[in-house]
Amino acid sequence: MSRPAKAIVDLAAVRHNYQLAQKLTPNAQALGVVKANAYGHGSVAVAKTLEPLAPVLAVACIEEAVELRQAGIVKPILLLEGAFEAEEIITARDQNFWLMASGIEQVEMIAKANLDETQGSALTVWLKADTGMHRLGLTGEQVKESYAKLKALPYVADDIVIATHFAAADELDSDFTSQQIDCFASLTEGLNTPVSLANSAGILAWPQAHGNYTRPGIMLYGSSPFPEPQVNADQLKPVMTLESEVIAVRTIEAGETVGYGRSWTAQRRSTIATVAIGYGDGYPRQMPNGTPVFINGQRAELAGRVSMDMITVDVTDIGTVNVGDNVELWGHNIPLNEVASCVGTISYELVTRMPLRTPRLYINET
Repeated sequence: MSRPAKAIVDLAAVRHNYQLAQKLTPNAQALGVVKANAYGHGSVAVAKTLEPLAPVLAVACIEEAVELRQAGIVKPILLLEGAFEAEEIITARDQNFWLMASGIEQVEMIAKANLDETQGSALTVWLKADTGMHRLGLTGEQVKESYAKLKALPYVADDIVIATHFAAADELDSDFTSQQIDCFASLTEGLNTPVSLANSAGILAWPQAHGNYTRPGIMLYGSSPFPEPQVNADQLKPVMTLESEVIAVRTIEAGETVGYGRSWTAQRRSTIATVAIGYGDGYPRQMPNGTPVFINGQRAELAGRVSMDMITVDVTDIGTVNVGDNVELWGHNIPLNEVASCVGTISYELVTRMPLRTPRLYINET
């Protein structure tokens, strides 16, 4: 019998969430963002699921793109952080990797590549404009100057996409996204070229930002980017269910403590279930007492510090619990966002930090 901790990944939910992104942006093309091992869900499996649906996939860097090519993925792949070395530009042209140029240095690197336009296909380039994120991106006249420079290169494809990234699209009561949209319109005025603005939050809540290409990320994996309910985000289906099983049950008396550091003290005679999952499986050590888990159709609460391989749960009030009973840490019954809020983080971090030790079990592959 193998250790029961595992992440169940529902690929039908991935398809549903992608199709929702496309439905909400009928005049745009939705990329399939599979960077960071598809947000911890397994980049190859998710890319193979999205390839029949998405015109382009997107990753952070060339290493992630090469992994997909080696797995048989043939669709274009956008490198969201572009090229880090000149040699990568040649590889990008040969492998049909699209390059994001996020600064003058990357624009110059492409301009100096001096590729032979008779060898292979043209290089597809995206330019990133800084509209207020102030992390990466071209500013002011750099956008139009870089566009003109790249447009003149014979080995660069005609349709240079200009993109930007939102800093606060998940804040529905903020006007900063509207300011960024206006800034982007000013930076690209007079340029007849495709544009890309919307991340997941932009797709779900900012229709004026849909542009020609959208970049759904966290929404593909069933997690809302918003801290509150939102009509479109509420249609997402969770993709990952992190689960394990009870491996021991014991009764302790009032005043006794549980786990490392004795951080939880029983206020009454209590039943404690030990579950085979811990921070070595991607369940954060910082999870506080009271964090919800789901056992036998009911919620129970974490009791005691998360250790590397195990957690302990107060199951006093949920009836009979036995060794072998299933435990959900997050998924359909315990929302990922709720768990993330318990530990003071966001859903993105919980899933992308899922270690390889936790096996992914894929369901609904076709």
